[in-house]
Amino acid sequence: MRVVVGSVASVSTPRTPASTPRTADADWWRDAVVYQVYPRSFADADGDGLGDVAGITSRVPYLAALGVDALWLSPFFPSPLADGGYDVADYRAVDPRLGTLDDFDAFLRAAHEHDLRVIVDIVPNHTSSAHAWFAAALAAAPGSPERARYVFRDGAGASGELPPSDWVSNFGGSAWTRVQDGQWYLHLFAPEQPDLDWTNPEVRADFEETLRFWADRGVDGFRVDVAHGLAKDLSTPYRASDEHALPLDGSDPLYDRDEVHEIFAGWRRVLDEYDPPRAAVAEAWAPAPRRVLYARPTELGQAFNFDLLESPFDTRVFRTVIERNLAMSEESGASSTWVLSNHDVVRHATRYGLPDGTDTDAWLMTDGTSPVLDRARGLRRARAATMLLLALPGSTYLYQGEELGLQEAPAIPRDELQDPKWIRTGHTVKGRDGCRVPIPWTTSGPSFGFGEVAPHLPQPTDFGAFSVEAEDGDPGSTLRLYRAALAERARLQRGEDLVWIDSGADVDAGADVDPGADVDAGADVVAFARHDGWRSVTNFGTEPVALPAGTVVLASGPLGDGVLPGETTVWLS
Repeated sequence: MRVVVGSVASVSTPRTPASTPRTADADWWRDAVVYQVYPRSFADADGDGLGDVAGITSRVPYLAALGVDALWLSPFFPSPLADGGYDVADYRAVDPRLGTLDDFDAFLRAAHEHDLRVIVDIVPNHTSSAHAWFAAALAAAPGSPERARYVFRDGAGASGELPPSDWVSNFGGSAWTRVQDGQWYLHLFAPEQPDLDWTNPEVRADFEETLRFWADRGVDGFRVDVAHGLAKDLSTPYRASDEHALPLDGSDPLYDRDEVHEIFAGWRRVLDEYDPPRAAVAEAWAPAPRRVLYARPTELGQAFNFDLLESPFDTRVFRTVIERNLAMSEESGASSTWVLSNHDVVRHATRYGLPDGTDTDAWLMTDGTSPVLDRARGLRRARAATMLLLALPGSTYLYQGEELGLQEAPAIPRDELQDPKWIRTGHTVKGRDGCRVPIPWTTSGPSFGFGEVAPHLPQPTDFGAFSVEAEDGDPGSTLRLYRAALAERARLQRGEDLVWIDSGADVDAGADVDPGADVDAGADVVAFARHDGWRSVTNFGTEPVALPAGTVVLASGPLGDGVLPGETTVWLS
């Protein structure tokens, strides 16, 4: 028996995995299409307005038919929901509002029976303030072992009345909160999310035990939240920090420090205890040359590439980002990860429909009225960009609802907003609720098929037109496009080769492909060839270009007579 200190579910025993995939490919993650499920907004099986694990299980056939390879579940652990579940009170249990461990095991079995692997979110930078460890820390004295699991410090000023440093929380306001006995604790996010001290061996051992707990059940991999934040320089005098202007040398006191890689080397040893080894991907907001360190085979193996998520719909930007990330992946021995949307950003179908340079936080504060959103253009660009990504070597991460072409929900009433950014910024930043609205399954009903009652976040009134039911029977729908693209990708995608088509027959002479000599790869076109002559051509401009010769496999939108319209991608064989 292994006794684990500090978890509400404090005892676990080694076990045969509840479920395993039908194939044991250790490299499945290298070119997987991973679908992110935000559990509380995916499907509500018990009718309480909140998505749950049983709801996800009920939709496994839909996800398998969509054609993805793996499911990534955002946190489903017990949580007071101060930050949408990323404030975890118990890392080895299921939130009772979302189900039980038996429900999770049933979901895992259903996923594996449909050849879907499962990735769970691990949140190691901080716990919830409702975690048993933090309750023990508050009850203990300064300098106690209980407080040593977190970052408690005496304050500044004549009587410790000032925060220890001027560090700022990512959600606004000071990164320090004072407790009753006068000490202060660090929280890089909300006050309800106290930061752990990763120099403490007990913290390290406990999280390694958490990895084993889920891997023993059969989980195939882990997404690591705020992976760049675990190691901190807490020596005095405290130095200034700016997460959004990270230095390239790993010297920031709070983020992307060199010491963090020792932690993940330890995690890799745990992940390699399993056959096949468990996969992992880092959420590491770090400069591109340093981000690759998290993806080394001796560490997590992959790191999210958010470069395109932060980029405009622009030919040169896409080409540059792709080239750079493919080169870095080759250097690290990992594979690239391609992302356009997730639970933290305005949906890309909306971003692409706004004028370049739009401050999306400011736009949300107008309830999406200024500047005016060109929804048709945003969706057209989103479809084109997604097809381009799916043609690239590496893995692609999709966010729930993007297969329906969902737009951001910018007009959530202010009294129904849940994101801590809304509170912490003095009601000046709405936050991320607009991309977390429950997705629509049917054309009508109190929650468009999400459940039987109104959902925990209000949905736009036009959501029924974007529902699975509405799009299922429409040959031109975004859902049908995603299904077709994922099926063709599975048929065509092999290896990690890519040959750029710059102009005419100007290609790498050593490539074992025949990309053709008639691609109009001008200033507004990104074109490349994969193995066996499979080509992807994206027209980023607004004017049509000549459609290259070859058999059309799939296009993101209608093709003209011999032309590739603007803001459209075509795959050719």
